[in-house]
Amino acid sequence: MASIEMLMPKMGESIIEGTILTWLKKEGDTIEQDESVLEVATDKVDTEVPATHAGVLKKILAKEGEVVAVGSAIAIIETSGEVEKAPKAEAKPEKSSKEELVATAPAHTQEILAKPESVQETAEDGRFYSPLVKSIAKEEGISASELSKIPGTGKEGRVTKQDMLDYLKTRGTAPSQVSAPSISEPKVQVSISATDEIMEMDRMRKMIAQRMVDSKRISPHVTSFVEADMTNIVLWREKNKEAYRAKYGESITYTPFFIEAVSRAIRDFPMINISVDGDRIIKKKDINVGMAVALPSGNLIVPVIKNADQLNLVGISKKVNDLANRARNNKLTADDLAGGTYTVSNVGSFGNVMGTPIIMQPQVAILAVGAIVKKPAVVETPTGDVIAIRHKMFLSHSYDHRVVDGSLGGMFVRRVADYLESFDINSAL
Repeated sequence: MASIEMLMPKMGESIIEGTILTWLKKEGDTIEQDESVLEVATDKVDTEVPATHAGVLKKILAKEGEVVAVGSAIAIIETSGEVEKAPKAEAKPEKSSKEELVATAPAHTQEILAKPESVQETAEDGRFYSPLVKSIAKEEGISASELSKIPGTGKEGRVTKQDMLDYLKTRGTAPSQVSAPSISEPKVQVSISATDEIMEMDRMRKMIAQRMVDSKRISPHVTSFVEADMTNIVLWREKNKEAYRAKYGESITYTPFFIEAVSRAIRDFPMINISVDGDRIIKKKDINVGMAVALPSGNLIVPVIKNADQLNLVGISKKVNDLANRARNNKLTADDLAGGTYTVSNVGSFGNVMGTPIIMQPQVAILAVGAIVKKPAVVETPTGDVIAIRHKMFLSHSYDHRVVDGSLGGMFVRRVADYLESFDINSAL
């Protein structure tokens, strides 16, 4: 028998620790390799962590609610094979792992990692708060003084995610604890009648709300509209969708066609693929397209297809299906949500013909695609113009007018439409 340490995995760029939410297995349970063993929360996403080896979960080293640094041991797995040397070898690269974080993380993370004693930062009140706890506090408008009064049940009295959730349930009953409204969200008096239902926003909805307000405050939004003829794509998909399912074991939606056209247009107009940092423009080399996915709760989440311009239609389709399925089943990782340089939102899936989407910061543009609708249209033929039934769709392109002028924003969305309209109806599956 061999005993192997299971380590806290790296769950995304700049993430240096996670909070143990729930152990899905208990000591003594038999586990398979890649089987989900526990749930971990970071300041970006809650995710399940799979077993690194098959065997028996001999000992749990990190309790629920405990904050654990990336690379630290969280459990012991007893396997039936020989003692493996690989896990010990992984203990060595701890320094190189930190160096990698320093090289890729933002400045504040570099400062944390530079501290010789610990990766953890303490607040002015002397208590340590995990990134997740601080993120919740920020989203809920909890001040530093209010946070210091919340009792912690974690190790050494630390405040855990559950402590925060329990506190928020009763926070509204104590007037003295209600924090002042933020400057960006002025307090508005709302009249409430006896027949009204009062519902608390969940944490994700509060995060979405804050990010939307921030985006409108940061970026002066302008929206350009173009109508695209989707007839060739609609006919090709209707002709090939069953053969596609038989060959690849999954369906093909319209989203891959949108993402492929957007990726090609970004190559033509690379100044759409930028971010703003103060007075500097950061031109992105990679084309990473985010796609808005509606969750069963009604909230939206935006997983990212990395290097979308390097994938063909089938490759994009597989990525779209995988990310959408994992999003709806709460299986996304922090990396799945990071690194987006442009976003596509399909408002047509809700029956809307067009919309004016809000930019995902720090990106500078976002495209909304509307419902595909049959319309009579004038079609040019060698023998003259005719009126025919065509499948039409509106594209709505919102962009940051600080750095994207109307000419660039308009030409870009027109180019996306051109690529959609020029799709070869005779393309091989």
